[in-house]
This record gives sequence, C-alpha cells and structure tokens, in this order.
Amino acid sequence: MEGLYDGNMELKEIQTLAGHSDRVWSLAWNPATGTSNNPPVLASCSGDKTVRIWEQTPSNRLWHCKAVLEETHTRTVRSCAWSPCGKLLATASFDATTAIWENIGGDFECVSTLEGHENEVKCVSWNASGSLLATCSRDKTVWIWEVMPGNEFECVSVLQGHTQDVKMVKWHPTMDVLFSCSYDNTVKVWADDGTGDWHCVQSLGESNNGHSSTVWALAFNAEGNRMVTCSDDLTLKIWEADVGGMQSGNDLVSWNHLCTLSGYHDRTIFSVHWSREGIIASGAADDALRFFVESKDGLVDGPSYKLLLKREKAHDMDINSVQWGPGETGLLASTSDDGTIKIWELATLT
Repeated sequence: MEGLYDGNMELKEIQTLAGHSDRVWSLAWNPATGTSNNPPVLASCSGDKTVRIWEQTPSNRLWHCKAVLEETHTRTVRSCAWSPCGKLLATASFDATTAIWENIGGDFECVSTLEGHENEVKCVSWNASGSLLATCSRDKTVWIWEVMPGNEFECVSVLQGHTQDVKMVKWHPTMDVLFSCSYDNTVKVWADDGTGDWHCVQSLGESNNGHSSTVWALAFNAEGNRMVTCSDDLTLKIWEADVGGMQSGNDLVSWNHLCTLSGYHDRTIFSVHWSREGIIASGAADDALRFFVESKDGLVDGPSYKLLLKREKAHDMDINSVQWGPGETGLLASTSDDGTIKIWELATLT
C-alpha cells in the first residue's frame, strides 16, 4: 500500500442515517459482515437509551435500520461492541449495566445483564477470541468478565488503579492484554500473570511522554505493534511496542512514545481509529474529520505522521466516534451529538 496516498484522496459522503432522538455516542461494525456475499451491518447507541442495528442493502448500497433494541437500558447507552464471531452484541449504559444481546433468527434478544459497576459504564470490549469481555466505568474500575457456556458471564477480576473516570477499554488485537484510558490523563496496560491474576504492567502518563489531559480513546494498527491515543490536550500520540517480543510469548513488552501529532485540532479529540491500510481517522469537538498517514519522507528523527485530508463540518455538532468498516467495504462511519450516523468512503481521485 506504499505510495497509495501520495495522490489526492477524497472523502465521499455515502449516507446520513437518522433515527436516534438524542446524541449518538458510539458505533460498532459487525466484524463477521462486509464480505462480498454478506452485507455490512453496524450497531449504534445513543442518549435516547436505544441501540439501532443498520444494514446495507446490496442492490442499491443504501442503509436501513433493521432493528431497534429498546426497553432494556434505562439511561444513555454509551458503548457497543460485537463479539468477534458477530453473534453477540454487548452494550454499556449509564444505568450501570452491560447488556448482552444475541441475534436469534434476525431478532435481537437480551440474553444476559452484567451488573456490578457502581455507576455509569462507559465502554465495553471483547478480546480477540471472544472469551473475555472488559467493561469500564465512572467508578474508576475496569472489570474483566469470562464468557461461560449458556451466555453466562463471570467477573474474574476488578482492576483498580485509575484515579478517575475510565473512558475506554480496548483489548490488544492479538494478545490478551487490556488497555484502558482515563480522565486521570493516563493509559494503563493490564495483563494476566499466568495464574489468573490481572495487574497493571505499564502506565503511560505525562512523565513518559503521555497526555496532559483526559485520554478519550485509543486504537491499534492492523499489526498490533502501534497504538494511537487521543486526548483533551488536543494531540494524538503514537506508541510502539516490539511485536517480535510479543510473539515469543512475552506479553509484558513495553510501549514507547513514538511521536505526537499536535497543531491539527483546536478542540477535544474524542475518537480515533486505525484502518487496515494504515490510515488514522480522528473525530473531534470541532465537528471535523481528519485523516493521517505515516510520512515516508525525512526519517531522520524517526517516524512521523502527516495530515492526509480534513473534512470540515462533517457533522453539525461534536463527533463522538469514528470507526472503519471491516472486510472489503473501505467505509468509515462517524457518530455525532447531532443525532446522526454518517457513512463515508475514502477514495482516490481518479
């Protein structure tokens, strides 16, 4: 894919998905969809207490709302995530619960409710194999749940270490190592010591080139050897770890600061996501979408990233989430306080 982004790229707006009656916090593409004979599906969650399932119609490529999941959460639904096989959807809510939904013959049924957090659950994430689920909360804790037979979920660890609201949890794409980012300005790395005890193995804070304000989100590149974080300090930071060390069975590799992207955003950066092709998308409180790629010129000071494209007024209000689609779609979806989800395609100008 080298050189692909030297030319001009354009961002095409495919469709605006309306239906939520309040801000749309987050979205998740179903990872088992988006192949040639399996149209892409995504879930969105909102302050209106509902989750919506959207599917693309293959014939006209337009999106439609396939299902509305309601009457389960009693407050804002902040985060949603599909299991790796695409069968289950986990939704995290300000009502302090995480719901697990199963697609049973096209109907989504709530098959489990996970309770334990003291207040708002902010994010939910599945590990690569679908055997573990992580949740995080305003109560400053991160919970790890083991997926048991019969849609049972057992809490195997409560991770304490953050001193403030935990905004996001994200599993590493290949290893059972968990990352969390918080209002306390840090990213913490959690691993199991082999006996089932989870503990913090690294904390990325301001003292080691970390962020100086709330860390809102993080994402990994396809190889899993780089991570990008975004913050209220108006910067994106790229971190790197030695994948060779990881593959030799040493989960405790350390993450090191590679570079900081500053001067591009003048409002809080709420979301960041890395495409398989290496394009970083960011969504912020300035209603704009930005795209970054690694710069191949001038490697004197080590790797750097450059702005590929910026779309002003991508939404009418804050952008809360950006997510690249799976499979062969080449699509990006964004959600906003304006109550909509937008589907975009980043394409080379022909």
